[in-house]
Amino acid sequence: MNDDTRIARLEQVSKRYGAVKALERIDLDIHRGELVALLGPNGAGKSTAIGLLLGLHRANEGRATLFGRDPQDIEARRRIGVMLQSATLPPTLKVGELLRLTASYYPEPRSLAECAALAGIDDLLGRRYEALSGGQQRRVQFAMALAGKPELLFLDEPTVGMDLAARQSLWAAIRRLVAEGCAVVLTTHYLEEAEALADRVCVIAKGRVISEGTVDALRARVATCRVRCVTSVGADAAWRWPGVVSASVHEGRLTIATTQAEAAVRRLLAEDADLAELEVQRASLAEAFADITRDDVADTTLEAA
Repeated sequence: MNDDTRIARLEQVSKRYGAVKALERIDLDIHRGELVALLGPNGAGKSTAIGLLLGLHRANEGRATLFGRDPQDIEARRRIGVMLQSATLPPTLKVGELLRLTASYYPEPRSLAECAALAGIDDLLGRRYEALSGGQQRRVQFAMALAGKPELLFLDEPTVGMDLAARQSLWAAIRRLVAEGCAVVLTTHYLEEAEALADRVCVIAKGRVISEGTVDALRARVATCRVRCVTSVGADAAWRWPGVVSASVHEGRLTIATTQAEAAVRRLLAEDADLAELEVQRASLAEAFADITRDDVADTTLEAA
């Protein structure tokens, strides 16, 4: 992507809290019409990076810019939307009142009806916020983040507490916003969420960017593939093949993890003419994440900071 589409940037940024280095000389660009997923173990520096772009923190070294301005500039901040991991809102206000109040802070807000439709909360507008479930409250917070018609949207663990249908509905809304040119910065501990939505993934560990690229590029870094099929070949036999890392049979299906997938498939076909339901899968983003961070952090728990 070129400089014309860049709307936010961290350039050689370092941030310290006393003797603790939260970030060390990181670079990060955000472009229009893309979704960037920030991933990393707890304490990696993701929240600090977002805080710098939001103008909540100041860098000790380097430069943070938002629409070419200081992130604390009010003109820049009016062009963003934010959905944080936790939010304290007036509990007795109705959902429609919360949306109208939020919209009043912006010069050209999105209509209440459009916010409600995007977030799937049309049926909640007349209900008090305190009476909603956790998942419903998250959807209301998403609608509020959209109220200013943001060009850049920050989503911190947006689908926590949502059921599958609500999560998929929110994913569809996010995809629509990105297609319309909105940039989205996402942090999530649901790595399947990042895998489904992200144009680019940035992995942070110990305050440094240790990997960056598309989901496919990160998955391709892991050599191991999984081969699954219904076959008469047993796990004990497959274990002895070159490149096989593991082999097991579950519910009548053989699963092989191997660094030589093509060779394994050829051998399966040669040894079992009746082989069926053959699948070959590359590593998931979760497996790639664990592999990428293994040497940088002791704890590879897949949670967001």
